[in-house]
Amino acid sequence: MRTSERRSGRSNMTYQHVTAPTQFVEANGIRFAYRRFGQGGGTPLLFVQHFRGGMDHWDPAVTDGFAENRPVILFDNAGVASSSGETPGTIDAMAEHAADFVAALGLSKIDLLGFSIGGYIAQTLTMRHPELIRRLILAGTGPRAGEPPQDPKYAEYGSMTDPKTGQSPLAASLYLFFRPSETSQFAGRAFWARRHARKEDVDVPTSAQTMAAQRAAITDWRETRGERFAELKTITQPTLVVNGHNDIMVPTINSFTLSQKIPDAQLIVYPDAGHGSLFQFPELFVTHGRIFLDGPLAATETERAP
Repeated sequence: MRTSERRSGRSNMTYQHVTAPTQFVEANGIRFAYRRFGQGGGTPLLFVQHFRGGMDHWDPAVTDGFAENRPVILFDNAGVASSSGETPGTIDAMAEHAADFVAALGLSKIDLLGFSIGGYIAQTLTMRHPELIRRLILAGTGPRAGEPPQDPKYAEYGSMTDPKTGQSPLAASLYLFFRPSETSQFAGRAFWARRHARKEDVDVPTSAQTMAAQRAAITDWRETRGERFAELKTITQPTLVVNGHNDIMVPTINSFTLSQKIPDAQLIVYPDAGHGSLFQFPELFVTHGRIFLDGPLAATETERAP
């Protein structure tokens, strides 16, 4: 294990989303890129990103909001953006790389936030390494063998991602992440501006290899293994499930399924919102998320505490 950091004599708590330096840690032959910022105390909150998304695809209003009272960690999984190696073609393998990354940082307990395909990875990481996860937030995501997208324009807009640069146009983001209403589209444009606020030390684009591997992993995730949804009962951590009322990428019914099948789950559905509901209502999402993460420990959590 080896870590490197661009140091400037500042503590993590003085950094924000747009200023946190990119750092690197090595584990099992992969050089993981990550950024850590926020308050020094408390359980770190690890963010796991969407399809082809890197560290700069997160909303600063969300990451900085959580960083006000806890450490926040953004990272690129194996092969993604600034991290080395190749992206594997299964969610299980992606989850194991994430576990390697957390171990390389020397962390024994984390909170976990997974968005979209990142939610698939977060579920799997929690099931495979339950001792590592304290609380879980699943946004715009669904269970293995969940309901697939049905929107006729989903594939059309999804294919707008440039295979070489990994960049998607504003039009695709507005259609796939937000609703057609004037209010939602306005929120989408505001998110787009915030997302591009970082101008220095930016993440490199994801590769065509990552795109192909993640698509293969999503296809595999949609296949049923054994009894449908049975594995969700093994997630015993308190879980917050969040989505918009009409998610065309990972249909909202999947969020309801997660909330029904995970034993200690609660569900929030935001109005006039879609896949990117956490970016449409960043302040509200952070408020709900902080209430959830900072709530009193249950008896089962006390038993798991290090």
